Amino acid sequence: MSEAKAKTRSQLKVVDVTDLILHDILAGVLAPGVWLKQIDLEQRYQSTRPEVRRALDRLVQRRLVEHVPNRGYHVFEPDGRQAMEVSDIRVILETAVADKIIANASELTTKKLRDLAHRFDDLIMNGTMIELYEANLAFHRELLALCGNSELVNLVTEIRQRTSSAPVSQWKTRARIEQSSREHHQMIDALAAKDIEELKRVTVMHIRQM
Repeated sequence: MSEAKAKTRSQLKVVDVTDLILHDILAGVLAPGVWLKQIDLEQRYQSTRPEVRRALDRLVQRRLVEHVPNRGYHVFEPDGRQAMEVSDIRVILETAVADKIIANASELTTKKLRDLAHRFDDLIMNGTMIELYEANLAFHRELLALCGNSELVNLVTEIRQRTSSAPVSQWKTRARIEQSSREHHQMIDALAAKDIEELKRVTVMHIRQM
């Protein structure tokens, strides 16, 4: 093995193969429904068969990959019913802590959220879809973290991944992306105004993409 290849493999070993596959699923590189051949994944991520198998099994547990006996693994493809039910769960969880988010918001945290919202705005024109997706996640993690419950933040992050297996499935049109941007700022405005009901209203609209 060449020094360059050995170095690349050493660098990749630092990152769990699960995270590498997950990133490619979220980026749309591995699209919903595509079959995941273990030998291809071994070569792609320069990993061993046991590492790839463990990663796939972890993703099955997170319902991002589906295992079909005697056939193999494929990227999970949610149906409309599941997407609706996941949205319902998110609405329940995220609106339930709106009062805590408002109570814990400060001038400093509000400014940080505004900066994250502006980064999302900039990426609409100048970024890639995966950069836009990650900027959106960063904004929502920061906002939800104000509730003070890290387990809830992690749970919502995991739930989001079940139906957003690629950024393009989240924003089907440019108009919807721009609306998401406006809703980010409306949430921040609600924080600054200490308006719990407005924060809940915009959160529901944002989750359901109304």
